Amino acid sequence: MIDFLRRTGEFAHFSVFGFATALAAIPHPARWLRPFYAVFIGGIPMAVVLGLALGAVIWLQTRAVLEQFPGANDLLPTILTAAVLLELAPVGAGLIVAARTGASLGAELSSMKLGEQVDALELLGQSPRRILVGPRILACVLAVPLLHVLVSLIAIGSSFAGEAVAGGGNRLKYGGAVEAELANRLFEVLLAAIKPLIFGGLIGAMGCWVGLRADGGSEGVGRAATDGVVKCSLLVLAADVLMVGAIRAIVG
Repeated sequence: MIDFLRRTGEFAHFSVFGFATALAAIPHPARWLRPFYAVFIGGIPMAVVLGLALGAVIWLQTRAVLEQFPGANDLLPTILTAAVLLELAPVGAGLIVAARTGASLGAELSSMKLGEQVDALELLGQSPRRILVGPRILACVLAVPLLHVLVSLIAIGSSFAGEAVAGGGNRLKYGGAVEAELANRLFEVLLAAIKPLIFGGLIGAMGCWVGLRADGGSEGVGRAATDGVVKCSLLVLAADVLMVGAIRAIVG
């Protein structure tokens, strides 16, 4: 228990400093454009697949349930839009980046540490956290919200297409219901849109933290990559639970 608390405190301290260096990296795009490209562009294929799968599965399952109640099909776009925008798309985007980038950050930074590149930066009077950590955290903070938007658009669009082709519903009516749901829950949707920003920061910080703590040669690189995936994913899920509770308390 004491060891867990110590590690938690170390990670919290590392994260606070990492977020500060991420803000300092904003005026220097040359530092964070490459990791941003890797996180965002690399995550697009999985985001597209996830969006299509979410839209199709939620549409099929929800429609099958609502068909049991006369007239309940009109609630389909409302339920689907709320589920995608408030929960599934933010968490899905966070888990995509946690799986890809958590592993890559852990492996990349552990390789640099074990290859003594981190020590070389310190000998040159450079801060490894400022050079290596801050830009990567910023890249994740910027990339996860964009992937969240992409997943949301594709999921809602695929469900809209399914309803138009196979459901026999009125496309204008379906689109109007989606717009009405957005208008009615705009404040809640905006609060939910904060989640990807926090997920991105946590993923970047945890991936870098795991990588810079690696030891044990080539086996340490493998452990860092595995720990990056597992710990980033758990952190996203834990943060989501806390933020859902906070959002519900704010919205009332």
